[in-house]
Amino acid sequence: MCGIAGFSVDPESSVDRTLAAQALLAGIAERGADAVGYAHRAETDAISVTKLRGGASALLDELAVPPGTSQALIHVRDFTKGHPDVQANNHPIRHGTVVGVHNGIVSNDDELLARYSLERAEPLMTVDSEAIFALMELRNHDPRALSELRGAMAAAWLDDRDGGTLYLARGRLRPLWLGSARGSLYFASTRRALIIVAAALRTRLEVREMREGRLVHVRAGRVVRERRFKPDRRYREDAYLGPVHSPREAVSCLERLAALASLSGA
Repeated sequence: MCGIAGFSVDPESSVDRTLAAQALLAGIAERGADAVGYAHRAETDAISVTKLRGGASALLDELAVPPGTSQALIHVRDFTKGHPDVQANNHPIRHGTVVGVHNGIVSNDDELLARYSLERAEPLMTVDSEAIFALMELRNHDPRALSELRGAMAAAWLDDRDGGTLYLARGRLRPLWLGSARGSLYFASTRRALIIVAAALRTRLEVREMREGRLVHVRAGRVVRERRFKPDRRYREDAYLGPVHSPREAVSCLERLAALASLSGA
């Protein structure tokens, strides 16, 4: 079980990008402490990626997002496949032009990479999530490619080839929540994370859970396209996975977030 979060905002928005990212990170901190990372970009810039071993508290104070940022991805990891000591296995993951984050399991990743003759982005990579972003680069975000994945999935990604779009997808067995306000859209693995970002930014969000089998395109804080796919339903979870894996990370980050929000004047 991992945690994903992020946002798309209108480039002209006055939203404090750094505080928004910090609030989202604090909101998902409880979902993993093996690694943490984030990615961001403005519409005309390259995607910048930062990641490190450890929980969200190791990154919260250092997290910085430039004022002109239009999209961000955030991830905390409780790893299953792909040891976190290999930095390339940690999220956000880059495969070619695509950078993404994933919560879930892809059980047929090696099979899919072999089927399409796709090489791992780095020699020591074994993380299953890479298959999602390799397919999205190869198939140009065709939702039918997501139907080939077997496992559990909520994912988000950016593509160097399209500087304005944030892609969000929900397959089976993993939640994905969306919170929207004028000129901004936030997403997270839990509704609670969106409540936290709304409180930190002192704004009101319209919150809804994204449905399974959906791929949405978001630009400037607004959903501009929604497409359907049929998730592969052969995968079954072996056991119930609770949402809280690192409660101390959550407490630490929320305490620090309160201080950061106060300093920012939000």
